[in-house]
Order: sequence, then C-alpha cells, then structure tokens
Amino acid sequence: MKNIIVLLLAIFSLMAFSSAKKPVIVKFKVFGNCPQCKERIETALDVKGVKSADWNVDTKIIEVVYSPDKITIEKIHQLIADCGHDTEKTKAPDKVYLKLPDCCMYRDNDFTHHD
Repeated sequence: MKNIIVLLLAIFSLMAFSSAKKPVIVKFKVFGNCPQCKERIETALDVKGVKSADWNVDTKIIEVVYSPDKITIEKIHQLIADCGHDTEKTKAPDKVYLKLPDCCMYRDNDFTHHD
C-alpha cells in the first residue's frame, strides 16, 4: 500500500511539473532615455509571472523572462505602457506620459511637461 501511495505521488508530481510551461525569454524595444526610465520600466514588471526584466538604456531593448502560464506578453507590454513608456506594440496613454520627468520625455512630438 505504501508503495502505491509513493507511486501515485510521483505520478501527480510529474504531471504537475510537465503541465507547467517553461519560462520564456523575450526581447523588444521600449522607449525611454535614462536611468530613471530604467528603474520605472523594470519596477513596472515586478509582478507575479515575471522572473526578471532588464532594460538597456543605450539600446532601448528589454529582456524579460516570464512564465506564460501566469502572465501574457500582451499584459507585459501593457504594464510598461501604463507606467508611461511606449513599446513596439503598445503606446503609453498621453496623460501618463506627460507626467514623466522632463529627462524621461522620449517622444518627438511637441509635448510639454504638465504637473
């Protein structure tokens, strides 16, 4: 009986492990300018399902390691946009973008900073 219980636990463990999706690594462009942008962008992705996020100030490329069974790539783009930064797929709302510090303004439009 003890062997059957151990065998069943092992089978259930394997099933649970095999059904979990492996982490995915993606890279894409996120617009920003400075170390403040880097901190804001990476902090926006400090959520369940994102294992790591590293945005390069010079290349404007972010590398995100995430669990697709916990968060979608669309949600990742939206979280970045919601903190004021455009991505390849999602534009930040103007009202959020306009609240960024002047050094973080990356759009070519004639936006002015409003407090």
